[in-house]
Amino acid sequence: MVFGVIAMFGSFVILGKTLMMTLAQMMTDSPSSSSSSFSSFSSASSSPLSSSSSSTHSEQVLQVVVPGINIPINQLTYFFAAVLISGVVHEIGHGIAAIREQVRFNGFGIFLFIIYPGAFVDLFSTHLQLISPVQQLRIFCAGIWHNFILALMGILALVLLPIILFPFYYTGVGVLITEVAEDSPAIGLRGLFVGDLVTQLQDCPVTNVQDWNECLDTIAYESQIGYCISASTLQHLSFPVRAYKRLDGSTECCNNHSVTNVCFSYTNNFNKHLHTCLPIRKAVKATQVCRTNKDCKQGSTFCTVPSLDIHTRLIKVRHPPQIDTLYIGHPLNLHYTVSVTSFVPRFNFLSIDLPVVVETFVKYLISLSGALAIVNAVPCFALDGQWILNSFLDATLTSVIGDNDVKDLIGFFILLGGSVLLAANMTLGLWMVTAR
Repeated sequence: MVFGVIAMFGSFVILGKTLMMTLAQMMTDSPSSSSSSFSSFSSASSSPLSSSSSSTHSEQVLQVVVPGINIPINQLTYFFAAVLISGVVHEIGHGIAAIREQVRFNGFGIFLFIIYPGAFVDLFSTHLQLISPVQQLRIFCAGIWHNFILALMGILALVLLPIILFPFYYTGVGVLITEVAEDSPAIGLRGLFVGDLVTQLQDCPVTNVQDWNECLDTIAYESQIGYCISASTLQHLSFPVRAYKRLDGSTECCNNHSVTNVCFSYTNNFNKHLHTCLPIRKAVKATQVCRTNKDCKQGSTFCTVPSLDIHTRLIKVRHPPQIDTLYIGHPLNLHYTVSVTSFVPRFNFLSIDLPVVVETFVKYLISLSGALAIVNAVPCFALDGQWILNSFLDATLTSVIGDNDVKDLIGFFILLGGSVLLAANMTLGLWMVTAR
């Protein structure tokens, strides 16, 4: 009950913050495409909003969800299953609380609102009116409380997943590639394949998915790393070159059609900036990485850096026992076109996709159940928040304000404010998602 009242007022703060962030995004003309946000109807649970659980590009707690636009088509099963389970748990919470407070429970059902599944409970309204406002609060707050508990259980399951799956999968040794998109620049004879275990990106060790993402982010935002190559090796491997500037500002000194050679730049002992065309695989094989010549310990060794445009990186991907993959492109392309998991099967007959399926579903369940709790707590017409507010005012203001009309007027304006705030968030959020 106390949780529900706190959630009701807290939802005002969350919706206000979300609205301000949406307006700020509109002013900068940068609609976000990440997923999140959820809503429900009266004592029935369904919705086009969900809470943000893993967005790396947005700090918004709530964001409008449009299946097929900011929810991938191949994840719609997770989405609708999580919506249905969250709604059912929400209504079960109302039903259990009603039975506890001696209110007759007439029935329970599931419905479909446009494309969103939902659930409802039918309580005997006469019994509801006869019990005290405090008892009513317990019933009306039970739905969002059960959604909150469901989200907490999901978080716990996500944290304990490596332990739960330990007899069948092990973690902490790298990331296992589960999918490589057909248009991925990582595809090739010496590229990445499903089942490869990646243990390192450049000089960045990779033990799990978080390491993979952080390494790619670091590589993307830092300048291109170099490789320590001795003067004798440079002389042996290099080709006669004529360097020229590209339109993007980078320097080219190899044949434009070469797929095996890359232009490198370095500074010699006389502090002169030079360029040389090198066979890329031989140049970076078993060499120390560096930023400057000082990082290269041996004498007459130079830090040679691939001469690429500002957004392109040369990334050495280590996935033993296969030969290292040399990826040239934007690091985010590798992030978006290669799917990985931290779970490695202990036995060959186990699916590499099972942990990904479980993990993805639990994340959707956490996001949507949490969002249903937040949005249903909003003091808005037709949502649980309306009945929570009415019962709260009856329990607290009846002895203070004798005139019921004044109390009802206060409740009406609070409900009007909550309804306008929720409608504004949904309208502007929908515009942000579909604007591009």
